[in-house]
Amino acid sequence: MSTEARFAAGDWYAVVGDAATVLLPASRRDRVAGLWDLADAGASPDALLDALLAGGLSSLEHFALVAHGDDATRLIVRGAPTATVSATSGDEIVSAAPGTTWAEKVVTGVTSIRVTLTGDGEAAHTLTPGLARVSVVEFGTPAPAAPDAPAPSAAPGEPVAPAETAAPVMAVEPEPEPEPQPDPVAEPVAEPVPFVPEAEPVAAAPMHFGEPEDDPTPTGETPVVGGDWDRDGQTQIGAPVPEFDRPPIPGQEIAPDVVSQPVAALVFSTGDVVAVDRTVLVGRAPEARRFASHDQPHVVTVPSPHQEISSTHLEIRPGAGADHGSAIATDLGSTNGTVLAQPGLDPEELKPGIAVSLIPGAVLDLGDGVTIQVTNP
Repeated sequence: MSTEARFAAGDWYAVVGDAATVLLPASRRDRVAGLWDLADAGASPDALLDALLAGGLSSLEHFALVAHGDDATRLIVRGAPTATVSATSGDEIVSAAPGTTWAEKVVTGVTSIRVTLTGDGEAAHTLTPGLARVSVVEFGTPAPAAPDAPAPSAAPGEPVAPAETAAPVMAVEPEPEPEPQPDPVAEPVAEPVPFVPEAEPVAAAPMHFGEPEDDPTPTGETPVVGGDWDRDGQTQIGAPVPEFDRPPIPGQEIAPDVVSQPVAALVFSTGDVVAVDRTVLVGRAPEARRFASHDQPHVVTVPSPHQEISSTHLEIRPGAGADHGSAIATDLGSTNGTVLAQPGLDPEELKPGIAVSLIPGAVLDLGDGVTIQVTNP
């Protein structure tokens, strides 16, 4: 089976290693970090299964494991997951019957596997070794639909068998000789319509943009948005919020506000996908007041029913210097912090104001079940 893998965004965790992929619901987040450490170290499918069951089977009502072998593919599903397997021997659906421990299948000649966890989304994102939040995972390439069989052709001199739906052959009668047609009658020529010139349009008054001395910004600078907005005496303006200092990595210059090509794509657990071609602000109610009108960032609002995510929680932007071509993330002094899990590294909590370079496969956890996976653009 081809090692190509794709996914649709969702709230399940996918722990993707070279030998196997483990799929867990969001409620089993406590087992994800340990499984990733084993998968990244090249653990076998049996070792991953042992670690998965170490916390007890009674608290693990739903999971799936797909082991990628050279000669055969091993598939285990428990609870909600359902797998559609396409192989040279035919197609079949693997699911666990109620009351059973799990359903296990070893299949040879597999061409593709689609594991459905929640919903039925299109698996349009590339799945690479690391962690991802998913609803559907596909491995391999689905077989194309078989084309319609062409109609059989007969050898020279042999009759062609009619199709089942063909109409019976009818005797062809000779067509009657055409009757002579009378000479055509010339149509009368219409009288020419005299040309009447249209009235010339009246020129509109020229637009007036003011005199040079009326320019409030004669130096060409962008005016600062602000001032007294209390027009009716009823508007209430809150206390000014100090700007958060977002320093770059020491010794590196700041990247341009907008880059020509995105350096990464952000796949949110909410289903949103945002390209990092400029600054991206993420939070419960993010604000972008410090940016000029010509370089407005991408502003992504995420749900936070338990208020674990701050109003303007996280900033992700193109890197510069040694991080040119990559995305960098900065926690903006959020109340509950941001946890970063990079492929091959232990999860770490971002320090406020300190930018960290991101690699494809990295997962940022903002709390309240909201995560962001970093993928190639």
